[in-house]
Formats: sequence, structure tokens, C-alpha cells
Amino acid sequence: AMRRLPYCHRGEVVKGFGRGSKELGIPTANFSEEVVECFPSDISTGIYYGWACVGNGDVHKMVLSIGWNPFYKNIKKSVETHIIHTFKEDFYGEILRIVITGYIRPEKNFDSLEALISAIHEDIEEAKRQLDLPEHLKYKEHSFFHLPEGKIANNH
Repeated sequence: AMRRLPYCHRGEVVKGFGRGSKELGIPTANFSEEVVECFPSDISTGIYYGWACVGNGDVHKMVLSIGWNPFYKNIKKSVETHIIHTFKEDFYGEILRIVITGYIRPEKNFDSLEALISAIHEDIEEAKRQLDLPEHLKYKEHSFFHLPEGKIANNH
């Protein structure tokens, strides 16, 4: 997993593969390839959790997948954030800020869509549990969420 958590990152939300909501019933926000390329190369692929904020909105719990999505045989690494909150509309074009605070598991392939969906729901439950613990909960108030738009401070 990552050597230096928490890890802060921000970028514009772009249209992904359109699979999260439709096939999985689990909407995810995707960063552009340029933003993904800025992630440190030594970050292990896998499932992480932390906090996320869209635009000037509230900070919510999130689960993050970094990797190649073996189930879908991607050729480009993707970073997809599932915010544990129901949004009324899409937020393409908004700035998503994330603070990654912990690691759940490595990436793995699944025999079926059902198995994948079931694993994601387990990841979400695990993230909720972890983020209620004081050592993770404190990052909900991270200054990164309140930086003015002009300042991009990574790993400050």
C-alpha cells in the first residue's frame, strides 16, 4: 500500500466508461488521464478509502479504486472514486478533492459481475467502519478541502 498516507489529490471529474452506475449500480467519479498520471508511481493498485469533496460541497466518505480493473481488462490505469453519498445530479467538470487515508485490499479479478458487486459493497462497509475511527475521522477536517482553487498543494 502507500508509504505516505494521507495522500491528497484533486482534479476535474471527467466522463468515465459509464459502467459504474449502469452495470454496477455504484456510481464512480473518474479523474482524467492527466490527473491519474500525476499520482505517484509507487502507489500500489487496489482499493483505498478516505474523504472526498466535490466543488465547494460537503466532505463525504469515499472508496477509491486505483488500478487496471482486471475484470474489464483496461489498458490504462484508472482512478475511480465512489463517494458514499447520494448526489442528485452528475458533477462532470467539477473539481473533486480526495484525501486517501487507508488501504483495504489489492486489486483482484472476479468470475462474475455479481462477485464484483458484492466485493465493492464489502469494501464500502469496511470504508465506513474505518472512517468512523478517530485516526481517519480527523482527516474529514483536512485543510486541503478548504484551500482556495488557485493553490494546488499535493502532499503538503
